[in-house]
Amino acid sequence: MIVRHPEKRHKPSNPIKKKPEWIRSRIVNSKEFFLTKKTVNQNGLKTVCQEANCPNITDCWSKKHATFLIMGDTCTRACAFCDVITGKPKPLDPLEPIKISEAIKKLNLKHVVITSVNRDDLDDGGSKHFYEVIKQTKKVNPNTTIEILTPDFLRKGESYKKVIESEPDVFNHNIETVPSLYRQVRPGSRYFASLELLKNVKIINKNIFTKSGLMVGFGEKKDEILQVMDDLRSASVDFLTIGQYLQPSVKHFPLQRYYHPKEFDELKKVALSKGFLLVSSSPLTRSSYHADEDFAALKKNRDSKFNATSFS
Repeated sequence: MIVRHPEKRHKPSNPIKKKPEWIRSRIVNSKEFFLTKKTVNQNGLKTVCQEANCPNITDCWSKKHATFLIMGDTCTRACAFCDVITGKPKPLDPLEPIKISEAIKKLNLKHVVITSVNRDDLDDGGSKHFYEVIKQTKKVNPNTTIEILTPDFLRKGESYKKVIESEPDVFNHNIETVPSLYRQVRPGSRYFASLELLKNVKIINKNIFTKSGLMVGFGEKKDEILQVMDDLRSASVDFLTIGQYLQPSVKHFPLQRYYHPKEFDELKKVALSKGFLLVSSSPLTRSSYHADEDFAALKKNRDSKFNATSFS
């Protein structure tokens, strides 16, 4: 019999730090939660809530709010922070636009978030599929506002324009981290390409709200965070989300530290002073968390800004 000495056992290279008391997910077991779960499962749909192990899933689903994940559950990239499966994706489901639109109707959603994995295997990165899902959703649910969270469509030319053509209400593309950490955290992406995408959305259609998200805790410096804010404002981004990076496993990028809620409040104040219409900043903030309430606030803030400018 082989006896393994404790000191010789393999130790995880990136042990997970214990969560502080202020990071606690709410557990909600409501009828609405189970209705959302049943609707998603019966229609054979994927949600980023499940695939990325979002800490807010019970809270959101109890309000019948889910972020639909289109084009499969397998990503062609391997970002060091993400818990979504990486590998060779299956072919696109041509019936997915119908399935998504019917699920939205069944849940009676006033605002929906639609996202996807990266599909670098497709000639257009999946932009036409995004277009079809959005157009079908509008056809079946004409009173539902649509927010999309897209990949960067890197090296796919101007294919992203097809997505803009479908006229979503909010176009979100996450910047995720500061440029100095891109090689380690987002090796398949390019910081300035993401900025260019967000900038071009606003140039093509100024009526679409643009949004981007930043995670903290990777080891970034404060001045780097402030520079990202300035870069996003230079790209005319309307809405910024800032949330705590939560390391999914010992195989993922090592968490450097947890930010205190007061630090998130400070970052929010700074971001608002730089001109964002809306800023959501807290440990559990995620791209689509409270998206319906945030969209209403975005419209209200834009109207207030417009009125203030008109009468100044």
